[in-house]
Amino acid sequence: MIILKDKTGNRLTVAQFINKLKLRAWNILLEFEVFLLHLVGCIPFHHARRLFYRTAGIKIGKGSSLHMGTRFYDPHNIAIGEDTVVGEGAVLDGRDKLLIGNHVALATGVMIFNSQHEISDEFFSPSSAPVIIEDYVFIGPRVIVQPGVRIGKGAIVAAGAVVSKDVPPYAIVGGVPAKIIGERKLKNLHYKLGRARWFR
Repeated sequence: MIILKDKTGNRLTVAQFINKLKLRAWNILLEFEVFLLHLVGCIPFHHARRLFYRTAGIKIGKGSSLHMGTRFYDPHNIAIGEDTVVGEGAVLDGRDKLLIGNHVALATGVMIFNSQHEISDEFFSPSSAPVIIEDYVFIGPRVIVQPGVRIGKGAIVAAGAVVSKDVPPYAIVGGVPAKIIGERKLKNLHYKLGRARWFR
């Protein structure tokens, strides 16, 4: 008689084993979709990329663009507002909700995560929490945003920062971990980021 066990050695019923097989098959399909989106990220024409991204389930507002090389972890939970620009080589994690507002500028190499492993858990189990980036936020190059963070309206995150806690509206933060280093003086923000570059 075959005894079915999970990776921790616990016995599984036949129904639990079948559910695990279904979940594994779903994850393989998701990985293939993410691979295809990685290939789409190499198309040097942002209108075509945006069409494929929307087809994959990413909500993208009017006038927004994602530059070449954008990577995704599950596109289905990602929503991007209007007139928002995502720079080259950004990583957008959709394993939990990722909401990016209007007129947001994400610079090159920004990495936004909403899933991580619990280092104090004996099985190194994953956990997730949504990330919300409000309107008119600027996030500089090579910034890392960790799960569960909310970045308030008009905030600025300096290059290379690691954001592990909420950022208040109009705050300027920098460092590892990110701390408040200033405040944005203009509060009545109404600018537009402008036309996207077609071949970036």
